[in-house]
Amino acid sequence: MSDTKYAQKGMSFRESVEHMVDHAIDIMGLDAGMGNAMKVCQSVVQVSFPVEINGKAEIFTGWRATHSDHRLPSKGGIRYAPIVDQDEVEALAALMTYKCAIVDVPFGGSKGGLVIDPKKYERHQLEAITRRFARELINKGYLSPSQNVPAPDMGTGPQEMGWMVDTYKQMFPNDINYMGALTGKPVEHGGVRGRNEATGRGVQYALRELFRHPEEIKRAGLSGSLAGKRVIVQGLGNVGYHAAHFLETEDDCRITAIIERDGAIINEDGLNVGAVRQHIVETGGVKGFTGAEYLEDGIKALERACDILIPAALEGVITAGNAPRIQAKLIAEAANGPVTFEADRILREKGVEIIPDAYCNAGGVIVSYFEWIRNLNHVRFGRLDKRFHEARGQHVIDAIEQATNTKVPEHIVKELARGADEFDLVRSGLDDSMRLALQEIIRTRNENPKIDDYRMAAYVIAIEKVSRHYRDIGF
Repeated sequence: MSDTKYAQKGMSFRESVEHMVDHAIDIMGLDAGMGNAMKVCQSVVQVSFPVEINGKAEIFTGWRATHSDHRLPSKGGIRYAPIVDQDEVEALAALMTYKCAIVDVPFGGSKGGLVIDPKKYERHQLEAITRRFARELINKGYLSPSQNVPAPDMGTGPQEMGWMVDTYKQMFPNDINYMGALTGKPVEHGGVRGRNEATGRGVQYALRELFRHPEEIKRAGLSGSLAGKRVIVQGLGNVGYHAAHFLETEDDCRITAIIERDGAIINEDGLNVGAVRQHIVETGGVKGFTGAEYLEDGIKALERACDILIPAALEGVITAGNAPRIQAKLIAEAANGPVTFEADRILREKGVEIIPDAYCNAGGVIVSYFEWIRNLNHVRFGRLDKRFHEARGQHVIDAIEQATNTKVPEHIVKELARGADEFDLVRSGLDDSMRLALQEIIRTRNENPKIDDYRMAAYVIAIEKVSRHYRDIGF
C-alpha cells in the first residue's frame, strides 16, 4: 500500500494503526480476506447511564470494544478522559491485540473508556460512577474473569479497579475466580506487587535490551551503555515517572528535561526525578521547581538535543509539524501512538530509530497476565518454594565454607541464601518477556529485506501470530 494515500491528509490514531496493519499484510503477502478479518473490531458496546451528583442527575457515556477474542479473555485498560471516544477505544483495542501477540501474552485485545474528567469529582462520587459503569459492562458481558478483563489506563488506577472487582463480586457472589475479573487491583485485594510500576519498568527493560545489541544502537548513532545518556521525558504520570526514575537511579541516565501540562523544566546536568514528582504532587505542575530552567511552551522541549526521547503521555505529540526539528537519536514510545504516521515517516528518513508503542509499553499487560494467573491459581508467586530455595542456598554456602575453610562474605550470603518473593518473580518474568520480544523484533527486521524499522517488524510478528491462530482453527 502506498504511503502517498495516507500522506495527503492528517491521519487519526485509528487510521494510523490500520495503516501499519495494511503495510504488514502487504509485506507478508497475506490473503486479503484474512487481512480484513485482522483489522475489523469484533464488537463494541456504548453505554449511557445517570448518576446522582450533588442532588442532580448527570449522564455519563462510555464504551468497551473487543477487537479480537481469538484468545480468551480479551484484555485492555479502561481510561477516564474528557476527550475519549469510540474511534479511540477501537484503535486502542486493536493495538492491544497486536501488543499481546508481540510479547506472547495469550489474551485477545480489548479497551474501554468513559467520558469524564476525574479531577472534577470527589472520591465518593467517582466510586458511584465507577461502580455503575462496571455494572453496565458486566450486564453486557464485557467484564468477567473468562471473557473480558479490564485494567487501569489513563485516569484510572488500583482504586477504580478495586471498586469494579468488588461490584463484580456483589453481582456474582458464587464465582470463586472473581478477583480475576480485573487486574491492576490494590495488592491487598488480589493485585501483585510490581503492577503499578510495570509499564515504566518495561520501558527500562526494552532500552536495556536494545543496548545489549551494539549493532542495533549503532543504527541510531549511539554507542556504549545507557550510562550517561541524555533522556527527555514527556509526561511524568505513572508510566513516565517510573521509566525516568529507574533509568536515572539504576542505569545512570541523565534526565535532562521533563515536560508536563504547564511547561517543561530543563537541566543538562540531570534532574532529580523523585524531587520533580514530589513538586508536581505539591503544586500541580513543574513550574517553580528549583535548580532547573523553566520553559512555558513545554512542547518545544521535545525538539531539544538528546540521546533518548520518551513520550509517555497522549497520542500524537510528535507530528509532521515538529518531527523535522526532533533531535533525539532514539525514541522509546512509552505512550500509545505518540508519533503520528506522517511524523513516523519523517523521522525514519532522518535516521531516528523508534522502539514502537506496541512493544515498548507492553509491560503493563505482561504483569496483568501474571496477576490474572495468580488470581486463578489462588496462591501468590513464591509461596511454595521460597524457603526451599533459601535452604538450598544456605547448603551451598556451608559447602563452600567447609571446602575452603573460608568464611563467605556477608553480602554474598544474603544473596545466595535469599529465596525469590513475588516481587522478584514478577520483575524477572517482565524482564524475560521484554528481552525475548525485542530479540524477535530485531531478528525479524534483520532477516526480512522488506522491513526497515522496528515498528513494522513488530507488526509483522503480531499479524503472523494472530493469523496463524485463525488458520489453525479453520478460519
